[in-house]
Amino acid sequence: MRKAKTRKKAPPAWSQDEVKLLKKLFPHGRAREIAERIGRPLTAVRQKAYMMEIATDKYNPWSSDEIRLLQKLCRHETAQSIADRLGRPLSSVTYQAHRIGLKTLGTRHWLRQEIALLKRLYPENSRQEIARQLGRTLQAVAAKARGLGLTETHRAWSKRELNLLERLYPSKTAEEIASQTGRTTQATQRKTGKLGLKKRLRQEERQRVVNGVREKSCSR
Repeated sequence: MRKAKTRKKAPPAWSQDEVKLLKKLFPHGRAREIAERIGRPLTAVRQKAYMMEIATDKYNPWSSDEIRLLQKLCRHETAQSIADRLGRPLSSVTYQAHRIGLKTLGTRHWLRQEIALLKRLYPENSRQEIARQLGRTLQAVAAKARGLGLTETHRAWSKRELNLLERLYPSKTAEEIASQTGRTTQATQRKTGKLGLKKRLRQEERQRVVNGVREKSCSR
């Protein structure tokens, strides 16, 4: 008989007092002090602050251990995965990788788990969100999706995308909307056509229409 796999115990939930201490000290660059006072790993403190969007007003330098871990993981894990491990923002990880010349972070081969995640996320998420979760560029996600045959018709429009489309369409071009939703211009045009959205006439165009009507009435 196979032995049942033992699941790793999830870390204890953050108490109100711990969160209060995090909010008080983290903005001043005192992450290590927080970790020591509450008995949590430094990476856990940084990750919690990142998830709660608590910024620090003090530059937090990378330690030699973090640099070594980044160099070790960059060939096998996504930038987002590394960021989660270190408890640092994704932008910090990609910047640091670029700074020390880790080109593999941006040009690495796609891993099986990345492809599986791409296929799972693609039907209901924007390319920007997928790129964020994978730690890939928008162009890399789009290219891989095309290579896998994941066309725009396979991906349903989310409520957020539809709301954004309806809000922007009257005054923005399809290209401008596509850049914000992560959709192609063609997909944006198809969707607006199906929804029957109308453009808002700009002031100059409205004036030309009014002048045209006047000229016709005067010529009669």
